[in-house]
Amino acid sequence: WFFDLQWEEVSIMDEKNIPIRTYQVCNVLEPNQNNWLRTDWIHRSGAQRVYVEVKFTLRDCNSLPGVTGTCKETFNLYYHESNEDRESYIKESSFIKVDTVAADESFTQVDVGDRIMKLNTEVRDVKVTTRKGFYLAFQDVGACIALVSVRVFYKTCPLTIRNLATFPDTVTGADTSSLVEVRGSCVNQSEEKEEPKMYCGADGEWLVPIGGCLCSPGYEDKGGVCKACSVGFYKAKSSDTGCSKCPPHSHSLRDGATVCDCHSGYFHADSDPPSMACTQPPSAPQQLISVVNETSVVLEWAPPRRLGGRSDTSYSLECLICQAGSHNRGAGKALPRNHSTPHMPPFQSYPIVSQLSLSISLSFPAPSPVSFIQATDVTRHSLSLSWQQPDRPNGVILEYEVKFYEKDQKERSYRIMRTFSRSVDVTGLNPLTVYVFHARARTAAGYGEFSGPFEFSTNSDPFPLIGDGVNSAFLLLSVSGVGILLLISAAVFIISRRRNKYSKTKQDSEEEKHLNPGVKIYVDPFTYEDPDQAIHEFAKEIDVSSIHIERVIGMGEFGEVCSGRLRVQGKREIYVAIKSLKAGYSDKQRRDFLSEASIMGQFDHPNIIRLEGVVTRCKPLMIVTEYMENGSLDAFLRKHDGQFTVIQLVGMLRGIASGMKYLSDMSYVHRDLAARNILVNSNLVCKVSDFGLSRVLEDDPEAAYTTRIPIRWTAPEAITYRKFTTASDVWSYGIVMWEVVSYGERPYWDMNNQDVIKAIEEGYRLPAPMDCPVVLHQLMLDCWERERAERPTFSQILNMLDKLIRNPGTLSSTVLESGVGSEVCVSVIPEWLQSIGLERYRDTLAAAGYTSLDSLLTLTHQEMDRLGIITPTHQDILIASVQQEMLSQMQHIQHTMVPV
Repeated sequence: WFFDLQWEEVSIMDEKNIPIRTYQVCNVLEPNQNNWLRTDWIHRSGAQRVYVEVKFTLRDCNSLPGVTGTCKETFNLYYHESNEDRESYIKESSFIKVDTVAADESFTQVDVGDRIMKLNTEVRDVKVTTRKGFYLAFQDVGACIALVSVRVFYKTCPLTIRNLATFPDTVTGADTSSLVEVRGSCVNQSEEKEEPKMYCGADGEWLVPIGGCLCSPGYEDKGGVCKACSVGFYKAKSSDTGCSKCPPHSHSLRDGATVCDCHSGYFHADSDPPSMACTQPPSAPQQLISVVNETSVVLEWAPPRRLGGRSDTSYSLECLICQAGSHNRGAGKALPRNHSTPHMPPFQSYPIVSQLSLSISLSFPAPSPVSFIQATDVTRHSLSLSWQQPDRPNGVILEYEVKFYEKDQKERSYRIMRTFSRSVDVTGLNPLTVYVFHARARTAAGYGEFSGPFEFSTNSDPFPLIGDGVNSAFLLLSVSGVGILLLISAAVFIISRRRNKYSKTKQDSEEEKHLNPGVKIYVDPFTYEDPDQAIHEFAKEIDVSSIHIERVIGMGEFGEVCSGRLRVQGKREIYVAIKSLKAGYSDKQRRDFLSEASIMGQFDHPNIIRLEGVVTRCKPLMIVTEYMENGSLDAFLRKHDGQFTVIQLVGMLRGIASGMKYLSDMSYVHRDLAARNILVNSNLVCKVSDFGLSRVLEDDPEAAYTTRIPIRWTAPEAITYRKFTTASDVWSYGIVMWEVVSYGERPYWDMNNQDVIKAIEEGYRLPAPMDCPVVLHQLMLDCWERERAERPTFSQILNMLDKLIRNPGTLSSTVLESGVGSEVCVSVIPEWLQSIGLERYRDTLAAAGYTSLDSLLTLTHQEMDRLGIITPTHQDILIASVQQEMLSQMQHIQHTMVPV
């Protein structure tokens, strides 16, 4: 320790009357004290954040007479990083301040007399990452203080074994919220199932185990150690749970066996699993009987006397000569007893596998298909066909069969003709018609397959202008009448499409729900006494073994949020997001955690985040949803500022509106619609998420007046009267529109919540963002109508956005078109004042000569007081809006300039 003359090293007695050494200073009578006490150089030892625990006593200034203004009750803690212990003198300016430390307990002279030591303990943390070591220093500024002890330490996650993987002792990260990823190594005699990883938290605890190892074949897990299977046991695969006893008629003679060897005279088939008993070969079949006719041979037999201990007995047969004068191989097919099949595939030798059948039929194969058909003597009602014999007749051809039909009938109605020759005359056909023909041959073994399609057309009759029996005048009149009806229908449709943008009130959508009684209605999971009943009714339980966590992507309210893969049997593997409930949760936290899944599980829409399922039968509890690659909409837009077309932005808004229409049709009110709660996938599809705010509002009756309510996105009636309805969601949707068009800018900028509430009450509305189409800003203003009944429904919003997408020309007119130069016309100023809710000052400003935005830039608070604009909120809104409008115009000019 290095200290100046004011600090003294003194021995005192602690509360147990044991002497201890302290450093003391008590210059309280003189002002402007600056007394320093410094430690020796401390080696960092790989730590990135160290903790300093200081134990000290401090005298109460009120118990010291005559020290008013000079006595202090605090001291300062500093540190200085250095690569080596050679700095005997360090300038005060080189130290970095950690904190000012105050005492929780101070003592008086009376306490000293009673030998009561009031010891204070304070802990501070310091980030040290740039040098090999550091110094600590204590600055006294006029206190009566004694330092009893100083302990410097850092935190590590201790050596541990998890899922048969060893994770070394690991120093925590530099930041209090950082997670250090650590890869584990498999213990001896184990192999990696999935890369083992864990995260070392800032508090020295291991978090989120991912992957792990399995004991190698021949070894099993015994308390985190892989031990060899003993004699008489085996383990064939690393995925097996443990060692198993050798099956009957087999044995293992050494430790660590992966398979058991069969006893002498017993065998395993190649396809037998290691757990199956060894068996003996069966004896020969008995009582073979044969029946022969002109095209086939039928064999029957009795089962073997001994089956050898197996139930999957198979029979093998080889036919050496199956046709006179040839050496074709035979074909075998297992059949029920006393049954034969007349047609078999081409002969080849193969074993027959059967458990029950004790008979077989061998037959000549049918002829191959006819390969080519040609047509001759084509007339209006007939044609002649001919063809060659099949390449492989496989016997004597007994007859041919021809199937034909009109091409447009597609075999729905066909005719068949039979002939003994290789030609046929087809009559009774329609003129000028395309027919499709197929042919096949028959032998004693039966019919072969039909040939491929061959198309031929008949000749035509003279083409009549008007069909027989049809009056030409009548036909012409009919055609004219149909045309007139189509014109009238089109006119009615156009007129109906040009009605008002919105119906008078929201009653239209309510009537629509009554007209569609089949619409699914949302069920509040909080109405269930047992939360498990709700979660099992609305969400699918997932086996935790089908979830593979890959990495941590964030921290949620209840625990970590990870990404990974979900592999369900019979379905393709998909990427998912996994929310987990951290350990030590309460019953209320468990209910709140699962309630969001109970809500999501009721929704099925392409613009609503999809719930894949939940894990409730083991810990930790998990909620598994589809994975959205591009994250939240606000962050995504800020990252890609200005990179999308207006149509793309409107497409995003259309998706959000579609999802909200679905929710409103189900009578569900979101309450927290904002761009941060919209997720974006790799195809730029926007999906509504985060269904947890309803729980917050129900649990906290005063929540409407706390910072937990998203004031900037919430409708006035929801803030003041807690009236959350679909109409209040529409208000929030208008704010989302503004966020999207402004590429994730913060609504109302740096105004605090109370100023936002007051400004909205006085009629202020957000101005149009840069390059915002007029029609989109007008739709925003419609969503921000004070009377909720005057706001559009989500169905009407969706229809409006569909119109804009079909007619992109309506999006070309922007709010800034009226003033691209340095000034805005005088006629625009009243409209601009109306858009920010300050139209009342139009005449006042005009009379004072403020007729352009340039002139409004010169307004000061004093000038506005003189003009009678004395409300501070109105003054701030006016100045901020002018600056924002002029900045938007300058950016617009830069975007539209063409280089010379």
